[in-house]
Amino acid sequence: MTATLIQNARVLGGDPQDVLIDDGVIVALGTGAAREDADVIDATGLIALPGLVDLHTHLREPGREDAETVESGTRAAARGGFTAVHAMANTDPVADTAGVVEQVWRLGREAGHADVRPVGAVTIGLKGERLAELGAMAESAAGVRVFSDDGVCVHDAQLMRRALEYVKAFDGVIAQHAQEPRLTEGAQMNEGELSGRLGLRGWPSVAEEAIVARDVMLAAHVGSRVHICHLSTRGSVEIVRLAKERGLPVTAEVTPHHLLLTDELVAGYDPRYKVNPPLRSAADVAALREALADGTIDIVATDHAPHPVEAKDCEWDAAAFGMLGLETALSVVQHAMVDTGLLDWAGVADRMSYAPARIGRCDGGDQPHGRPIAVGEPANLTLVDPTTTTTVDPSASASLSRNTPYEGMKLPGTVVATFLRGRMTHQTGGIA
Repeated sequence: MTATLIQNARVLGGDPQDVLIDDGVIVALGTGAAREDADVIDATGLIALPGLVDLHTHLREPGREDAETVESGTRAAARGGFTAVHAMANTDPVADTAGVVEQVWRLGREAGHADVRPVGAVTIGLKGERLAELGAMAESAAGVRVFSDDGVCVHDAQLMRRALEYVKAFDGVIAQHAQEPRLTEGAQMNEGELSGRLGLRGWPSVAEEAIVARDVMLAAHVGSRVHICHLSTRGSVEIVRLAKERGLPVTAEVTPHHLLLTDELVAGYDPRYKVNPPLRSAADVAALREALADGTIDIVATDHAPHPVEAKDCEWDAAAFGMLGLETALSVVQHAMVDTGLLDWAGVADRMSYAPARIGRCDGGDQPHGRPIAVGEPANLTLVDPTTTTTVDPSASASLSRNTPYEGMKLPGTVVATFLRGRMTHQTGGIA
């Protein structure tokens, strides 16, 4: 592999530095780094971040290759600045055996755009009846450490307790989709005045909060780790905040769309805005931003959920839940958090690289992610131009799907280049 010299990059938004990469590793960092045989990239004005890590991605393969494949999804990830993604288990067949998670892991290695860390199902077939092969998936070549039935909630308290007890033995984590099913039967959007006016069945905040509270207490009782997926309400934030004040083993994520979009967008019945959990109120959005800024919410995770055209180009009631997220995540975070002064770029590195890698246990081993930009560390890097503005065009997406909620919206920042162990997996026309 040819050496690469990145000149004048603002590492984590700081002063310009040169980054010299050789054989997939950062070998020099500072000013005036040089090497005659290196390919030179002028990064003047660009910010260097550690490669982003997504703890919550739907790649759809196997079984729903009409919506996304591992190849197309990881290409979209690279374009968004991600070097590793955790692929959720709700495929067909479900990733509830060692064989299926190893298939997904190998597809990621073959594609080569970003490392794929499979998430194993908690229960067989996501049915919430019997535990899946958690130990076998953990011992497989994929080395699964995160387990989730995302898309449905592990609503049985006894089963959730058993799952937490099981994964404790190998330092695993259960990532919970917090949704009390009896409180959300037929629900279509956030419960409130607007849902009543639109004639759509409401999705109450307490349906999320009840499961968050229960699982925090179960994790405390077992002494095992629980991670709360796509937190969306003020009440959930307060529960997680109290849990952390008590030192309980709980972490939480927020999606880019829950940091930016509100339920007011549903007024036009546009299925692009139909998502699980639903878009919430402006007050919820403000609480989520504050919680991400102060560390109550640990990470940003995309919940990238591609769907074929026919699943979204239909009436609201029949439309599938979910939005694309990988290619726009960093721009949305810049818009909602950085440009508002709530986070600096070092904070973005923590919430979108260091912390998700640590929670997902992919910050060590042979091919670690979420590591600092430092000499001797793997050259997983993202170069960002924060000064640009781009109008979101779904037809330009690397994803096979087009269900972005940001179509036509102007978002700040551009991922100029992404490096996976020193190899450029994405570049724009503006960089050599």
